[in-house]
Amino acid sequence: MDIKFSGVTKIFEPDIVALEDVYLNIDRGEFVYLVGETGSGKTTLMRCIFREVIPSRGHISVGGRALRKMGRFELALFRRDIGVIFQDFSLLPNITAFENVAFVLEVMGVPSREIEERVADVLKTVGIWRRRNLYPPQLSGGEQQRLAIARAIVNEPSLILADEPTGNLDSHTADEIMQLMLDINAAGTTVIMATHNQAIVDTYRHRVVEIRRGRIVRDDKEGGYEADVTY
Repeated sequence: MDIKFSGVTKIFEPDIVALEDVYLNIDRGEFVYLVGETGSGKTTLMRCIFREVIPSRGHISVGGRALRKMGRFELALFRRDIGVIFQDFSLLPNITAFENVAFVLEVMGVPSREIEERVADVLKTVGIWRRRNLYPPQLSGGEQQRLAIARAIVNEPSLILADEPTGNLDSHTADEIMQLMLDINAAGTTVIMATHNQAIVDTYRHRVVEIRRGRIVRDDKEGGYEADVTY
């Protein structure tokens, strides 16, 4: 799923400029890191892609579709093709791991038999099939993040938006989660990942877009967490 930002500015009341004059093109199947200090605009940019936030000025198209022009029904269908992964997991604590993933398909009206098969497949893919009957509070942080990824990819979306998916994890678990993200991308899914994890960005080189005070200040094809300085 390709993405295009054309002169996008977002101002929150009363006068907080979250994004300012953003131009950004992301091709289908790319893996893109969003880096920048807290409050720089990374999360707002991703929320704009999901159309949770509507720009004050400018235009965004995703998969060739203009987000501003989408009606309620079209928007609902559009969001089905996007998987979102949060730093805080955002799991439902009172239902099992299996049920957390199945819930995504249930609300879409997928037949029960198909749900059983698809949930089983995705839990095996992320490596927590044996934990399927446990509740989220019974899982480790890494297992909860794997569950969040399973929930995001069970519908085979064209785009994954990941907001600090390794933020609360130790380095070893973060590497395991990153391998899952790379596998998802290798299958053809566009991945946009906001992160402060310098080790991850420097180890697994991909396109890096740096945001500072709402503006894109760097866009490197295979960059590091910090800009390369030459003398």
